[in-house]
Amino acid sequence: MMDQRQGALPLRARLYLLGGVASLVLAATAAQAQQPLASTPPAPAIKAPPSDGLGEEGYYLESDLLIRDDKTGVLTARGEVEARYQGRTLRAEEVVYDTKAGVITAKGKVTLINGDGTAQFADEMTLDKELKAGFALGFSARMEENVKIAAVSAIRRNDSIQELNKAIYTPCEICADKLTPTWSVSADKVVQDKDRQLVYYKNAVIRLWGAPLMYLPVFWHPDPQATRSSGFLTPKLGASKRRGMSYQQPYLYVISPSQDVVLSPQINSSINPFLNAHWRKRFYSGIAEVRGGFTYEKDIDNRGERFGEATPRSYILARGLFDINDKWKWGFSAERTSDKLLFDNYSISDVYQQRGLFTSEDRRLSSQIYATRQDQRSYLSLSAVTVQGLRVSGIDAVTGLASFENSDVFPLIGPLVEGRWQPKDPVLGGRLRLQGTGVILTRSESPYGATLDGVDSQRGSVSADWRSTLTLKSGVRISPFAQARGDAYRVSDLPGADDSQTYSRALGVTGIDVSYPFFKPLKGGSVILEPLAQLAAGSESRRVPIVVGSSGTTRYLYNEDSTSFEFDETNLFRANKSPGFDLYEGGQRLNLGGRATVKYKDGRGASMLVGRSFRSEFDPLLPSRSGLQQKSSDWIVAATVTPVQGVTGFVRTRYAPDLASNKFRRIEAGLNAVHKVANGSVRYIKDQQDAVGAPLETFEMSGQLNLTKRWGITAYGGKDLVAGVWRRRDLGVVYNDDCIRIDVIYQNEDRFSQASTGGLKLQADQSVVFRLTLATLGDTGYSQ
Repeated sequence: MMDQRQGALPLRARLYLLGGVASLVLAATAAQAQQPLASTPPAPAIKAPPSDGLGEEGYYLESDLLIRDDKTGVLTARGEVEARYQGRTLRAEEVVYDTKAGVITAKGKVTLINGDGTAQFADEMTLDKELKAGFALGFSARMEENVKIAAVSAIRRNDSIQELNKAIYTPCEICADKLTPTWSVSADKVVQDKDRQLVYYKNAVIRLWGAPLMYLPVFWHPDPQATRSSGFLTPKLGASKRRGMSYQQPYLYVISPSQDVVLSPQINSSINPFLNAHWRKRFYSGIAEVRGGFTYEKDIDNRGERFGEATPRSYILARGLFDINDKWKWGFSAERTSDKLLFDNYSISDVYQQRGLFTSEDRRLSSQIYATRQDQRSYLSLSAVTVQGLRVSGIDAVTGLASFENSDVFPLIGPLVEGRWQPKDPVLGGRLRLQGTGVILTRSESPYGATLDGVDSQRGSVSADWRSTLTLKSGVRISPFAQARGDAYRVSDLPGADDSQTYSRALGVTGIDVSYPFFKPLKGGSVILEPLAQLAAGSESRRVPIVVGSSGTTRYLYNEDSTSFEFDETNLFRANKSPGFDLYEGGQRLNLGGRATVKYKDGRGASMLVGRSFRSEFDPLLPSRSGLQQKSSDWIVAATVTPVQGVTGFVRTRYAPDLASNKFRRIEAGLNAVHKVANGSVRYIKDQQDAVGAPLETFEMSGQLNLTKRWGITAYGGKDLVAGVWRRRDLGVVYNDDCIRIDVIYQNEDRFSQASTGGLKLQADQSVVFRLTLATLGDTGYSQ
């Protein structure tokens, strides 16, 4: 036997001390791990220790005392033992290696720090030299996202089976002043089966502040270390006037490494069950997914009363996007429902999203198929689109039932072809862009009457846009521009006309933009004053009137793509302010304005834009609601201000000085504030005429007041001031700490009220929502 004191002795024995002790940790105990709560600061990221310079084969051992017994083959290191190998560090009061038995034992405040910065702790660890079996007493671990796990004992039976006995798991803070975590999961036994990619629990208890919340004798879930695995997902429990009590249990079935489906049956106490399904598949060239649902039920109202005939009711929400090559792509979206209120009746979420080439609107579904080609200097798209409308258009005064917009008056758009090309080199010292577009619109019904055929049309357009910019020595910036366009139309099925009408037109404009920014430094900031002017002259703003009927009277002015025309600060200095092709702003006009900006380094500041447009002639074809018809347009004013950090106010308005009353045609104002004590926002919008010609006036507010470090009050309100109805009101209480968020919210929603129906409306829906969000386990989604 030999005794030897050493500071650092390179012994080959450390090869068996390390290299796999971390596998004792059942990382899978972090069931369904997700990101930390968005509303709370994330846990400090675990930093990997710096490189020790040993590489893959180097090893290091340091201890106060090293004892090697050649007869028994036992090597013992005592006193602040530290061993390093392959980026891992083992610390203990004593490490014993029996070379004959091939057993390694570490005792006394055992700590293992992995290369990624995670750490495991134990009173004692025992392993075989090949690390295929092991045992630990008084085991605990610190993992990513501040997750902690502890167990009386940990057993690694082989490479596939690992166990924790009397285990507890929590991502919450634990310290001397807070021994009980906010929430935790404890179990008599936790078993990880890597072959089956499952984690099993026996006698598991979920606790909040130490009190048991839920007891599960046996349950299991997929191993989070596995890429994917079939199994049950988080259920949803709730109650409403429409459905009564409801329970929805999603189940994930993994079909293949690139394909899965989630089946989510919703069981309701007052109405028939509803089956949801969500299929996803990733291809070599792209992705596809399909959401759908089905039930067989009658119509239901907000009180859950059924009426009418029972029929199949379903929906589909699908999308796909695929690469043809490095420049070409093609895709599709399919959005349809058999029932205009299906999504509301069964609380289907995430419906109105952009799934295709064009943006979806609220309560309207669009189905698209498209192909695009893009490189550095050109773009081409070919598409077709259909729309289904779900918006309420009125309520029957006798039955109280809602009527909806007629989807048959929406045109089938397709094919729609758009292309543009820009030469690589400047042309005449400026940027030249060439564009071509064509579209065919087909309607089955006319918006002017169900007995009339819908107006069909075809349009083709080509255009050229040239612009250059020059800055003079004086600081004046000059941007000359020129635009030219040709359009050809064919319109058929016009009201009162027997024959189709065709016409063409040539349009053009040339002009110049001039600005002269003045800059002045301030103490801790700067101010910029910038006068702006645009002079443009060109073709008269005209749509060739289509003459219909034998009398030769003008009955129809064609305008399909420019009905939603809004004059504001975003298009004040555009030569053609129209958003589409059918409506064109022409003639001679002068756009004048000025911009002022103040900025400080501490984030404070303000900006303001004021402007107006002048034209040589009155233009009857521009919408009267736009404020651009007259020789002098409405005033445009837009301003934002940040008086202190965290507070920002804004106002956008269109002011008509010539009107005797209601001079503010449109005004939008709001305030956003963020502070450690409270945060919130308010917004007010008033428009004399919106895009469909109806008055609009709404008010919205939302906020949260933190009463203490943990407790707060949340509120939201949205009111239709024209109808005099609160569309939605929420009032809630929230508790929030480092690893849990609890919301209890009262909701009152009345989205279908119509001002034009004399106060008749669908009954408002009321509910109380309880939402429990646990860090790393996600949102349970429970409500009642």
